[in-house]
Amino acid sequence: MSAQAVLHAAADLVAAFARNDRAAYFGAFSSDATFVFYTLPQPLLSRDAYQALWDSWRRDEGFEVLSCTSSNATVSLQGDVAIFIHDVATELRMNGEQFFSQERETIVFKRQGFGAEQQEGLWLACHEHLSAMPEGLPPP
Repeated sequence: MSAQAVLHAAADLVAAFARNDRAAYFGAFSSDATFVFYTLPQPLLSRDAYQALWDSWRRDEGFEVLSCTSSNATVSLQGDVAIFIHDVATELRMNGEQFFSQERETIVFKRQGFGAEQQEGLWLACHEHLSAMPEGLPPP
């Protein structure tokens, strides 16, 4: 089991988000994944709940990710669980306006079984927590 496998899974997740690839992005999460976003009044308690919100943003507000860049990544392996922390710079469009945010994010990954081609198993995200970047810090 290596941190490299988790870093690869995280990079794939971020890349799918950056290119608005709904299927690949949500496919990087387990069905029972939970989400805590500082921009929402309550947690999302399943992947389906987040997908429904994503779809409503796209339909009602023209939501589109324009770019997403990860930096300062660290991984802590805890058996079949890995904690991935990074800084994330995101540019998106909603209601015809562009927004830029700098945030810090924790994504918890859980190893899912072992396949013939996957000697380490598949790492799926099971929890995401997004926080606003503290004031006064330089950009990543």
